[in-house]
Amino acid sequence: MEISKSIKIVDAALWFEAEKALVINDLHLGYEEALHRKGIMVPRFQLEQIIDKLKIILQKTKPTKVIINGDLKHEFGKVLRQEWKEVLNFLDFVLANVEEVIIIKGNHDPIIQPIADKRGVLVVNEYTIGNVLIVHGDELVKTEAKTIIIGHEHSAVTIREGSKWEKCKCFLKGKWEGKELIAVPSFNPLLEGTDVLKEELLSPFLGDIKNFEVYVVGEAGTFYFGKIKDLQQ
Repeated sequence: MEISKSIKIVDAALWFEAEKALVINDLHLGYEEALHRKGIMVPRFQLEQIIDKLKIILQKTKPTKVIINGDLKHEFGKVLRQEWKEVLNFLDFVLANVEEVIIIKGNHDPIIQPIADKRGVLVVNEYTIGNVLIVHGDELVKTEAKTIIIGHEHSAVTIREGSKWEKCKCFLKGKWEGKELIAVPSFNPLLEGTDVLKEELLSPFLGDIKNFEVYVVGEAGTFYFGKIKDLQQ
């Protein structure tokens, strides 16, 4: 589904067809180990699921470039053993399938550089494709770009039917200071995300979002849900 001119939603990723570039974000590799250290025991399956999902997307799109828009790893101030191993394994998989990988630094990535250097991967604070600026979204930026793509929020909505409910990842599209703004959900299947209909939002780009449009993604595909203000009624 096209969310903006020449930009398509493919699962939890954005696909720039003309530039053959794929954007994913907020993988938070090593998240299970961080939970284990807090006494929360969960099976370590996220890397396998992330790679399986990405394989399907790569087969559909055949990109030459993958842009990881922040929070590739989870722990803030250090590199956990699982993170080091999983980030390298993930980069090895992606580099075997595309010509170039670019990491945009997120707020969880203050020390991502030593890992990226092991595979010769470029780490930047932001990246531009034509008139589109891709930035993690934890801090505001000044730009002349017409469109801004952010992550950070792990955007989601809770869908209810009778007594049943399910939190689903979603893309958001709206305006920020006259520019088109697109928020991309987390690519990590373990992270459900922030319910943008009722929970406190993290990104400073997402202030008044009542007129933002919601695109829900799931196993059955992508679905347009209308504007947030209509879903909140």
